[in-house]
Amino acid sequence: MSADTALYLDAAATEPVGRTVIDAMLPFMTDAYANPASVHQDGKTAARALDAARHSFAANLGAAADDVIFTSGGTESDNLAVKGIALAQMRRLPHGVRPRIIVSAAEHPAVAESARWMQRFFGADVVVAPVDDHARIRLDALEKALAAGDGADSRPVLVSVMLANNEVGTIQPVEDVVRIAHSHHVPVHVDAVQAAGQIPIRMRDWDVDALSVSGHKFGTPKGLGALLVRGRVPLEPLLSGGGQERGLRSGTQNVAGAVGLAIALDESIRFMRAHHAALIASRDRLIRGVLEAIPQARLTGDPVSRLPGHASFIFPGVTGEALLVDLDARGIECSSGSACAVGRHEVPPTLLAMGLEPAAARSALRFTFRRPLTDADIARIIAALCASCNSLGLH
Repeated sequence: MSADTALYLDAAATEPVGRTVIDAMLPFMTDAYANPASVHQDGKTAARALDAARHSFAANLGAAADDVIFTSGGTESDNLAVKGIALAQMRRLPHGVRPRIIVSAAEHPAVAESARWMQRFFGADVVVAPVDDHARIRLDALEKALAAGDGADSRPVLVSVMLANNEVGTIQPVEDVVRIAHSHHVPVHVDAVQAAGQIPIRMRDWDVDALSVSGHKFGTPKGLGALLVRGRVPLEPLLSGGGQERGLRSGTQNVAGAVGLAIALDESIRFMRAHHAALIASRDRLIRGVLEAIPQARLTGDPVSRLPGHASFIFPGVTGEALLVDLDARGIECSSGSACAVGRHEVPPTLLAMGLEPAAARSALRFTFRRPLTDADIARIIAALCASCNSLGLH
């Protein structure tokens, strides 16, 4: 990569669409464009493609084809999971008992706001389980929140936790979360938006009940995603209509999008298997280099159990917003936290939940990438970061 070419380090926000994905999708927007519900031959061709995509997509996530509900992306999937499961579970509660929804303090707004929506409109008792200073959910607090709901005026109906945090990259102990929640007969939804295609996911082996995925994080056009939900889990649909997707997400299916999801996920997983170790090694070289070059910098998130292409820091004494602008001028494109908060200049909520002071949290920066960085890339990032910190008065 030439020095005058921007170095894109914001893969957690979105990824480019590969040529293979575009080529796979194109026929289903031009020639094989029929509605998969139609009974004629062209409709059957579209239906077969949709079915093949569903099977491939499920297999790569350790799920069954019948688990897959195609959606418009991670936000819809999270909304359908949190609201849909909670609403369905409410029907099983005794009269006068409120549903209790437990989320971690480090969840994406699509999950956190869905829980609050249930609180506003249905009186749900929303419990926010704290995280430790690495953004890992406190399992003792989860156990307490589940136990406190048994026999009280509210009863737990759902636990929702992120598999990998978008702000600091920490990977959550999902199998432990499932074990604890299932001991109280409570289903678990996992937001795997940041993790799909980056780390192995084994939905059924982990005994997860529902799992959200967003395609543009691993190389599809934006507006594509899926919720995988086990047949054993009651789910109230949020869209009324023709009853597509097992009656759980009405609307004519986007066949080209489903094909793109399957191809992109398969390519991402193949790449992950081949380059996982190299990606981790380059991430760790970047982290060491930044911490050595800038003594004031601090790594955020779990130093070991984190996404392979995710390096996040705080730089007390400057603001992340100022660093972003200065780095962008130097050809380094990164972010300060969730892409969903861009333009609002909010303090990254995960960092506050981890116990950081607001001033320190405002200095957050994250570098996210899906391919191993070269030594030249790392040297360029560190040189630009040092120059930016110096120009902003951090010495």
